[in-house]
This record gives sequence, structure tokens and C-alpha cells, in this order.
Amino acid sequence: MTGNQVLLWDFDGTLGQRPGRWSGTVLEVLDAEYPGHGYQRAQIAAVLSSGFPWHTPDTAHPHLADSRAWWHHLTGVLSEALLRLGLSPSHAQSAARLVPVRYTDPARWEVFADTVPALAELTRQGWRHAVLSNHVPELPRILQGLGLDLHVDAVVNSAVTGYEKPHPEAFRLALAATGHPDRVWMIGDNPAADVAGAHAVGLNAILVRTPNPGVPHYAPDLATLPALIAATETEEPSRPEH
Repeated sequence: MTGNQVLLWDFDGTLGQRPGRWSGTVLEVLDAEYPGHGYQRAQIAAVLSSGFPWHTPDTAHPHLADSRAWWHHLTGVLSEALLRLGLSPSHAQSAARLVPVRYTDPARWEVFADTVPALAELTRQGWRHAVLSNHVPELPRILQGLGLDLHVDAVVNSAVTGYEKPHPEAFRLALAATGHPDRVWMIGDNPAADVAGAHAVGLNAILVRTPNPGVPHYAPDLATLPALIAATETEEPSRPEH
């Protein structure tokens, strides 16, 4: 990857989304397999609040840096969650095994309307783009299905590296993957994983879409991002610590 100006982008919730996210995906599976089950999405979300790799970002998981191992772990997490929800062991295991295909289907993901115009404008301004995401192993395939691979030069994915944001190593690996650029911003919708994590390793960051008065830089959408970055770069160049 060439160029000395790089924007590191979170993906889910920043550039695009999977409507319903994990709880909605599980609900879709239950609706399809067990009509009339009676469970609500809020109930499912409650039992999915732990066990995912990004729930314990201080703990590295290089042993899961393989698609089969990663999904073996996660289907176990999903199965245990569905048991707590009230499903029988056989139904919980069966439903958990159906989640990966449904969740990773690119057709079920969507790009936010302001994403591609913002990427194009920032590219015009001389920035290169990389995705730094806590995600599933199939993230590159999802990006390709959405056409975002045409705008992104590198993908640094926790399911492959074994490090979840805000772990410092996640950001160090992203800097290495992008050739240790001279100017860098992290952009994401999570004040802890994206903004605080970036700040901890000396990177500037912009929170998007999720208002939070405690962050120094915020953009309500990506349409306003190019102007914000241009203005802030004039006052406060984004030079990472090497």
C-alpha cells in the first residue's frame, strides 16, 4: 500500500451495516426454523452480551485466527446463549450452526448512502483507505459483495489477527499493513474501540454517527467528514508516533 496519508475505517456501523446485527440474525434463524417460537429480539440481544471475541479485547486470541476455529468458538457461544434463552440443546445447536451463513451473506448487508461519496472525495484529497475492524473471517468477501473493496487498499480484521480494538496491537498491525504512513486518522462509531483505542497509541480519531460529548472530533455523518478532516489537518496534523 502506497501513500503517506491513510484513513483507518471501522466497518460495521461506520461504512455499512447488517440490519438486525447479531440478535436480528438469530431471530431470523428462529423465525425460519421454529415458527411461533415467541422470542423477541431484545431477549436474544440480552443473552448475546458476552462470549464474542470483542467482548474481551484485552485478551488476544491468535488460536482463533482461522475461519474454522473462529466459527467453532462462536457457534459454541451462540449455542450456549440459545440454551439460556430457553431452547432445547438440540434446537440451540441446530440454530447456532445456521447463523454463520445467514450473517455473512453479503446480500444481507448494506452500505450507508454517504459512504462511497465520502470515500471518493477523501481519495480525491489524497487519502488512502484501510479497514480496521472487529469482525468475522468473511469480512473481505462482504466488502467485495458491497463494492467497497474498490475503495479500500487494506483490511486488518480481528478474526485474522487475533487482536480486537481497542487493543494497541490491532492499531499497530494496521499501521504496519499500511506502510507506517506519516498522517493517519481512525474513523469509527465506537468511542471506546475506535476513538480511545486510537488515542492510546498516539493516533487522532473521529467519532461518527454516535454523538458523545467526551470526544474531541465528531461528525454526525460521513458527508461532513472530508471538510472536518481538511480543517483539522490544517490546525492539528495527524502524525502517528513511530
